[in-house]
Amino acid sequence: MDETIGSTPGSEHDMLTLQIQELKAQILDYKLKNELLEKELLQLRKENAQLKRVPLFVAAVVDVLDNGEVYLRQQGNNQEYVTVVNEKLHRTLKPGMKVAVNNTLSIVKTIGNIFDARVRVMELDEQPSVTFEQVGGLKEEIEEVREAVEYPLTKPEIYERVGVEPPKGILLYGPPGTGKTLIAKAVARQSKARFIRMSGSELVHKYIGEGAQLVRELFILARERAPAIVFIDEIDAIGSMRTNDGTSGSAEVQRTLMQLLAEMDGFGNRGNIRIMAATNRIDMLDPALLRPGRFDRIIEVPLPDAG
Repeated sequence: MDETIGSTPGSEHDMLTLQIQELKAQILDYKLKNELLEKELLQLRKENAQLKRVPLFVAAVVDVLDNGEVYLRQQGNNQEYVTVVNEKLHRTLKPGMKVAVNNTLSIVKTIGNIFDARVRVMELDEQPSVTFEQVGGLKEEIEEVREAVEYPLTKPEIYERVGVEPPKGILLYGPPGTGKTLIAKAVARQSKARFIRMSGSELVHKYIGEGAQLVRELFILARERAPAIVFIDEIDAIGSMRTNDGTSGSAEVQRTLMQLLAEMDGFGNRGNIRIMAATNRIDMLDPALLRPGRFDRIIEVPLPDAG
């Protein structure tokens, strides 16, 4: 009698089950690898699109007009232009904000405020720690400064009642080290105002328009941080008498000075913003700075007396 040699149905079923389990494990492994590859492909596509994308330019919002238009100034070359934005974007834009524009000069997205870039060359003190007690002597000079700077900020009703306008700008002059900056910081503390200081030498730049741009941004920052005291130290660096030596550096300094004069003339009622400056060489200053409506209160700060 012949006997059939082979596997039983039970053993064949077990083998098939084992093979199916192995195939399922392989499929799961391939799915995981496929997901990783898809993520990598997506990242590569993003990087590729980023490399192919036309670069955006940075511009600053100068003004937001009521008719849906926005007045922009492009960073670097100071080119100014007007563009149209949608209603939603129009509501979010404010003067001083930075935006990204494409090669058609349309706003693509907002970047933020230009304040972060400005503080690199400006000293912003939210609450100065200097007090008048730390200034040696100079009682008469300190009282003059308080009358011209502090009282218009803290007691404006006094000037309104007598019908007198406070000084538009206050210039402190005297030898180095007499406490001009200390006085400015102390009056800011006493007035509970923010102290914004910029050195005149920081406004001297070799590239056309950079100094004038910083002057504009200085006054924008003052409006944002009001009540504030703007203090321009070493103003003679940009405020010296104008010359015609024909050099590009001299022309740029004059351009910066003209921007400062324009800002002071167009500042109107300064309200809770006061403007101060200091110099060691008042004899070198351009007379245009000392005209009424500009630095029309001039206070000498001599070496401290015994008091």
